[in-house]
Amino acid sequence: MSRTSDLNRKNETAAKTDAGSLETFDVAVVGAGFSGLYMLHKARRMGLAAVAFETGDDVGGTWYWNRYPGARCDVESLFYSYSFDRKLAEDWDWTERYAAQPEILEYARHVCERYGLRPFIRFNSKISSVDFIDTDDVWRLETTSGEVVLAQFVVMATGPLSVPKKPHFKGEERFRGEMYHTGLWPHHDVSFDGKRVAVIGSGASGIQAATAVSPVAGSLHVFQRGAHYSIPAWNRPLTDADRTVFRENFEDLMAKRRQSFMGIILDTNPATFRKGCNLSTEDRHAQLESRWNHGGLLFNMAFSDTTLNAETNFEIAEFVRNKIRLIVRDPETADTLCSMHFPIGTKRTCVDTGYYEIYNRPNVHLVDTRKTPVREFTDDGLVAGDREHAFDVVIVATGFDAMTGALLAAGITGRDGRKLADEWKDGASTYLGLAMSGFPNLFTITGPGSPSVFTNMFASFELHVEWIADCIGYMRRRNHRRIEADRHAQDNWTSGVTELIEDTLYPQADSWWIGANVAGKPRRFLAFTAGHKDYSDICRNVMDNGYTGFNLN
Repeated sequence: MSRTSDLNRKNETAAKTDAGSLETFDVAVVGAGFSGLYMLHKARRMGLAAVAFETGDDVGGTWYWNRYPGARCDVESLFYSYSFDRKLAEDWDWTERYAAQPEILEYARHVCERYGLRPFIRFNSKISSVDFIDTDDVWRLETTSGEVVLAQFVVMATGPLSVPKKPHFKGEERFRGEMYHTGLWPHHDVSFDGKRVAVIGSGASGIQAATAVSPVAGSLHVFQRGAHYSIPAWNRPLTDADRTVFRENFEDLMAKRRQSFMGIILDTNPATFRKGCNLSTEDRHAQLESRWNHGGLLFNMAFSDTTLNAETNFEIAEFVRNKIRLIVRDPETADTLCSMHFPIGTKRTCVDTGYYEIYNRPNVHLVDTRKTPVREFTDDGLVAGDREHAFDVVIVATGFDAMTGALLAAGITGRDGRKLADEWKDGASTYLGLAMSGFPNLFTITGPGSPSVFTNMFASFELHVEWIADCIGYMRRRNHRRIEADRHAQDNWTSGVTELIEDTLYPQADSWWIGANVAGKPRRFLAFTAGHKDYSDICRNVMDNGYTGFNLN
């Protein structure tokens, strides 16, 4: 019998219980996106009884739900992939530099089948409560359909961008046309051919949807509340030569990814990564031009003081605005697209495939909702300012309740009846973004307080999954039943995450990184900004020193 088959048999046997009792697992994973799949795979390879719960009817997480037109990753596909198995990389061919949603979803399905994970995932199973039973050191998980299981460890692999923010518009129930949210896109085809289309929102999803819809719509109105900085991806098909170079250097490239600042490999020598304020105007411009022509998120890495020095930041921002003015022929439209009200890099910079160019099309119109806000919906469209617009389709691209939304929605109650919602009423607080005081044996992959969305998510969640697996293995070898973050360590960590941005430009932006996009959400910066490498070194030191900052029993 193969090792994989033997582990399958052990996991199936371990999950069975006596008649009348609840199923009991070593590990319950909530979510079957990329991080959940890897956590499930790691647990099973350790011989643990493991199960995953997934709200949808397939794997893929955010790439299952966000299937709106134009949905595409902003990290290059060769590095937006797993690093733990070289054979997986050899057997999968990415087709584009920046992969689109259908290909990324297919990659998730491929991984699920390759490692035999589907039998251990319970689909259409939304978790409604997660309660710690103090007397037994076990978690009780219940789904909305009433299924109940027990698990010693719970791993929340729910993702930082998985709860769509759905604003309520006055009169929206009256609208007789089609209305879709980018984060909850239907699984059937949606036609825009010749239709009057509105996109509400101009962040990443709005930019992508508008770019994709503009060539086929009869008319397209983009309702922009605040302009975002967007950098061209310069997307292209990958060649056999691209893939060969990647595979031949796989271990070295993935090691560099783990040691990098963003989980993304810099395309220039680190020795050239200097403060913009120390360079001449000509050198700064040359560096920015080079980054623009390369494309993607690394544009913000042109200088080490991008989010530290207001003058450097302004010059970078003005460079982007000048590019927009060169691309967009109508001066008024260009000015509206250039009206950024925050320093560049203090909100997630967008990556596009020809967004600004769509405004040179006669069927595309930009509406500045700062001047003419959306007042209400009507039977046939909506009213913005004093003008009524008629639409056949409205795309709502208003983002997510980021970082905390999915965790709070799970109804988590920890030790001594502590509710996570109460613990976080003044803002999310964790230790390392991995665990919380009062919630033993519960881990959060890429949780608040970790680098998370400040990095390539694959680099971040692989680090977390491997750290959690090592921790569980450590506990089992030493017969520990419970691990819990120390309150003092948690408070220090949360304060430290906040202190990292105090002398930066980040506080000048009302970003979803601080929860500003959700009414009533506590304002607290939710990501560790000192970089992936420094964070991974901290996590390694915690582990190597017997899990400092944690209490083990």
